[in-house]
Amino acid sequence: MKYDVLVVGAGLAGSTAARLLAEKGRKVLVIEQRQQVGGNCLDFTNESGIMVHQYGPHIFHTNNKSVWDFVQRFSSFNHFQHTVLSFAEGRFIPFPINRDTICSVFGVTISVSEVRGFLNAEVEKATFNSPPKNFRDAVVAQVGEKLYDLFFKNYTIKQWEKDPEELSAEIASRIPVRENRDPRYFTDKYQGIPEHGYTAMINTILAHPAITVLCNTDYASIKDDVQWKQTVYTGKLDTFFDKKYGELEYRSVKFDFETKNMEVFQPAAVVNYPNDYDFTRITEFKHFTGGKQPMTTICREFPSAQGEPCYVVMSDDNLAKRENYLTESRRLEESGEFTFIGRLAEYKYYNMDQVIESVMNKISLNFG
Repeated sequence: MKYDVLVVGAGLAGSTAARLLAEKGRKVLVIEQRQQVGGNCLDFTNESGIMVHQYGPHIFHTNNKSVWDFVQRFSSFNHFQHTVLSFAEGRFIPFPINRDTICSVFGVTISVSEVRGFLNAEVEKATFNSPPKNFRDAVVAQVGEKLYDLFFKNYTIKQWEKDPEELSAEIASRIPVRENRDPRYFTDKYQGIPEHGYTAMINTILAHPAITVLCNTDYASIKDDVQWKQTVYTGKLDTFFDKKYGELEYRSVKFDFETKNMEVFQPAAVVNYPNDYDFTRITEFKHFTGGKQPMTTICREFPSAQGEPCYVVMSDDNLAKRENYLTESRRLEESGEFTFIGRLAEYKYYNMDQVIESVMNKISLNFG
């Protein structure tokens, strides 16, 4: 068989790339090692009729109209607005940090206009490097030491199994801090969950006559029987190069699902546990869809060094290796034969909308 493009991986990055290429007139073969498409966006309806996210909660949010228009072609979305609570000091506290968080933690009553001054005062009392050298510095520089200790320090140690001072300050760029009372975790213009789930949406993205999908398939099993001109790679960056610069570190998660004989388990879709217990958070999936089932399904997340890669580890050592690998991948991209896209292939944390935006940009650049 002959194809124009081989896409390695049928997650969100690979599926989006395949669709865009098919619409450019390319004949595309998508291969996926797992039994099904979807990657870590995989979801399914369980025996209680509840839509469950297999690899942790995925909430789509973006300010990019082009990205929003793209996903809307393949699924309608509900209008879920994500709120998170943090269980600390034996109670539920609003998170991310906003005016109400400060009032709850410090036992004060301040106005929205006083939030910045209050946080500045906390920062002035703190000790940290400026400019920040690591994750701890970056967070303390925003909120001070008490809020860092309560919400971030132990959560980070559980999540990454590293001291926060070993992690890049760049990770802290994803942490929102509010100077108002907005309880939402994301403030993007467009937010929601696909009405029939991410797996259904990705299957629809791949439903094009110029796209062939082979699951339970790896590169070695097809290389002698299939011909193609260009490759889009979405797998692990170090694996592609046979780990010649050393193994890149990933964090995985053990997902512990439990269906309970009650309508509602917790007051928000996601509750973080920064200090208590060995898990980092609990997700209750019914909140995503407004389900009215008599049962509810929750998932506790236990970070692990083993399992499916979920997060890149942004330590100095890993970032140095990453740069060596990216130098190699850029050379291959310049040849026109390869394109590296996505979290694993770029060793970079992406939100879902950022994955799609990156794919759009790279496909436009590399394929015209």
